[in-house]
Amino acid sequence: MKLLPALLLVTGSVFAAEPIVVKLWPGGAPEKPGVKIEAEKEVPKKSADDVQRITNVTEPMITVFKPEKPNGTAVLVCPGGGYGILAYEHEGSQVCDFLNQHGVTGILLKYRVPRRDPADPSREPMQDAQRAMGIIRHHAAEWGLKPDRIGILGFSAGGHLTVMSALHANERTYTTDPALDVEDATPNFAIPVYPAYLTEKNSGFTLLPEIKVTEKSPPMCLVHANDDKITAAGSALIYLEYKKLNLPCDLHIYAKGGHGFGMRKSGGPVNDWPNRVAEWMKSMGYIP
Repeated sequence: MKLLPALLLVTGSVFAAEPIVVKLWPGGAPEKPGVKIEAEKEVPKKSADDVQRITNVTEPMITVFKPEKPNGTAVLVCPGGGYGILAYEHEGSQVCDFLNQHGVTGILLKYRVPRRDPADPSREPMQDAQRAMGIIRHHAAEWGLKPDRIGILGFSAGGHLTVMSALHANERTYTTDPALDVEDATPNFAIPVYPAYLTEKNSGFTLLPEIKVTEKSPPMCLVHANDDKITAAGSALIYLEYKKLNLPCDLHIYAKGGHGFGMRKSGGPVNDWPNRVAEWMKSMGYIP
């Protein structure tokens, strides 16, 4: 089943205006030779209260949700799903809705899934995130955005994508286009929520070599649950790397919450994570 445009997938949300949909690769996304992906589709729900999932994304895009009273800040939202699917609603459009309530422009990233190369699962999603950041900065004036207040937020695999985009923004694996890309695609801030793929398999207390914080790394706010099957140690270790360099970083680890809570409500303290993020954004000046 071919999906309708991303803006039609938003349910139960009220935005200030009709969202803007922009394709990331007008000439077609760069794919390795021999890659064949079935038609994009929505994964059938297991129950009435199951989350919305989409897969087989070959035409990545961004959907721009503008708030009623924009304050100039924008956040690129990256749903999770193990680089196999996208949890497009409770880790996507609903997050954009929350951001809009604080005057922040939410920009939902539909990046390529499933994995093209199991050995390098984030290659194509990274390309999509880098290109998205370029397009957002090119359109900043048109969309009423401040070019120094454009961040990124992601969940699970999307949280990993958020970390990689913050730490390796300008390491490209595709030919850049000056009309669509920018020289520096580093987000101004990053918000990884229960990020995955950060630690060594044999040691949950050692960051992977590519997770390297430098003095140029942007401010970060990390959210995790202690009982998450994907260890919260990854988030804690990133915080410590930030601390070593005296860089701005918030860390919120809840005792309970598990994995994949997103914007779903369970009645526990973990459900307040969006408010903690908003408070951090205010303290940093991203929400004036």
